[in-house]
Amino acid sequence: QVQLVESGGGLVQPGESLRLSCATSGLSFRRYIMSWYRQKPNKERELVASVNSRGAAFNYADSVKGRFAISRHNVEETASLQMNSVNSDDTAVYFCNARAVDGPPEEYWGQGTQVTVSS
Repeated sequence: QVQLVESGGGLVQPGESLRLSCATSGLSFRRYIMSWYRQKPNKERELVASVNSRGAAFNYADSVKGRFAISRHNVEETASLQMNSVNSDDTAVYFCNARAVDGPPEEYWGQGTQVTVSS
């Protein structure tokens, strides 16, 4: 059974940093592109960033470029999102996503973790 479990969300003040983690199980981890998405209240889910199996990051949303960094650890089978200089516009539920790069199309989601930026 595939599981993606996010952690690290919470309440943070503007300008501070936060690190989200996504622990996976049941995946052939290296077969998957890992991504972080977020969903703001009353908005559609949007892509924040992706990282390929070799650890190269891509698809950063314009609003997070230079502030957020996505990474993965293939041995531990985890993905992370380092969030720096957060602002109120970063308030959202953040979701971890795994999408297979080959073979049968497979995609999995975590349950999400709430990030609230407020003073």
